Formats: sequence, C-alpha cells, structure tokens
Amino acid sequence: MKAVEELRYLVLALQREGNRLLAASLRPLGLTPAQAEVVGILATRPPLSLNGIGELLVCESGTSPSRIVDRLVSAGLVRREGTPADRRQVLLSLTDQGRALAERVAEVEDGLHQALLKNLIGDRPIDGTVELLRELASGFPAGQAIQRRKGGAAN
Repeated sequence: MKAVEELRYLVLALQREGNRLLAASLRPLGLTPAQAEVVGILATRPPLSLNGIGELLVCESGTSPSRIVDRLVSAGLVRREGTPADRRQVLLSLTDQGRALAERVAEVEDGLHQALLKNLIGDRPIDGTVELLRELASGFPAGQAIQRRKGGAAN
C-alpha cells in the first residue's frame, strides 16, 4: 500500500469512528451528527440563509442542507423568517427549544473531544498534525467550510 493511500484510509477510518461515536452520543438527544452540526452553526451565528448554512457545513456531502433544516423546523428547533427587505429571502435561526438543545449538543461534543484527547491522543502534541490536515483539506469544499467557520459569519 502506498503511503498516500494509507493516509487516505487512515483519515477515513478516524472520521468514521469519530462520527459513529458522535452519533451514539447524540442519539439520546434525537439528533444525527448532521443535524447537530446545523444546530451548532446556528447557535454561534446570527440568522443565516440556507446557502449560508450550506457554506459552513462539513457533514457528509450527500446530505442536503434543505432536508436537514426541514427536519429541524418540523421538530420545532429552527424557525424560518422572511426579511423585510426581501420577502423571498428566508433566514434561519434557533427557537428557544433549539437554543436549549444546542447547549446540550455542545456538552456532548465537548465530552467526545475530551474522551478523544484522553483515550486516543494522550499527551502527544497534535498541532503539527492539525496544520498538515488543514493544508491538505484547504483545496476542498469541506476544508474551505472549516476555514469559513473559523473566520467568522457567512451570509
């Protein structure tokens, strides 16, 4: 196996295991990882358009932002509101119930991150690895979404 192929499979293996652990932790909250990602995005930003949310998502590329949002609206976690300037434009924000759930999602994610640090990483430095992965991902949509999320709000 070539080193670059092994790298690709190792990243995939870690992503799958991390997503499996996150899904199991979110199950009691009734959310999928993709739904939790949207809730987390809306918790840290002003109201966003569907396109604005889509530009910040890193979840599986086959997952449609509109389907995720529709489910969250149906569950009473997200509200759609028109803007006075352009009634065709719809902005999305969390309801009170959504904000409360966002706090619980953040706790779940913090717990997962602490477990990963304790059980997998230990006292090994990760800054160099994160920098390498950031550089490798920067040319792809998901890597660019991460940069946008780190850098500030989207439309």
